[in-house]
Amino acid sequence: MNPAPDYQKRIEEALRDPKNLGELAGADAVGTAGSAACGDMIRLWIKFKEEAGKKVVDRATFQSFGCETAIAVASLATEMIRGKTAEEVLALSAEELAPGLGPLPPVKIHCTQLVESALRSALQPAAATPPPAAATPAAAPSLVDKFTQASQPAGKLRVILLTEDK
Repeated sequence: MNPAPDYQKRIEEALRDPKNLGELAGADAVGTAGSAACGDMIRLWIKFKEEAGKKVVDRATFQSFGCETAIAVASLATEMIRGKTAEEVLALSAEELAPGLGPLPPVKIHCTQLVESALRSALQPAAATPPPAAATPAAAPSLVDKFTQASQPAGKLRVILLTEDK
C-alpha cells in the first residue's frame, strides 16, 4: 500500500489555508530551530494569557524556511497548543503536534521534530524562569537574521521574496 497520495492530499489541505503565519507583536516567548545548512528553519512566537488561574497559550504564530510538510506541521501545531500551559505543550511529542496529517513518511519526520524543537526553544527558558523585563521578543533577531548568521560567509546567501503575478 502506498501512503504517498493520501499524505500529499493531507498536506495540500493543511497548506490551502495555513494558520498563524507571521511574527506576533508582543510575544512572551520566541523560539527558533533548524539548520541553514539543510534549509529548514522555523521560528515560533507565543503569547500567553491568564485563564482559571493558569498561564496558557493564547496565540502562537510561525515563520518557516522549509518544505510544505514543515509549514503544515507548524500551522497545525500553533492551533493545537492554544489553551495549553507551557508544561502541557512541552509534554507533547513530535508525533502529537500534527495529528491531522496522519503518519508521515520517514523522510518527513524531521518536520515534526523541527516544530517540537522550536517549541522547546521558546518554552523551556520561559518555564524555568520568567524573562527579564528588559528583554523583549521584538529585540530578537528575525528568522532571516538567524538564517543569514548560520549560513556560509557573508555575501554568499541571497534571499529572494517571490510575489504572485496577477
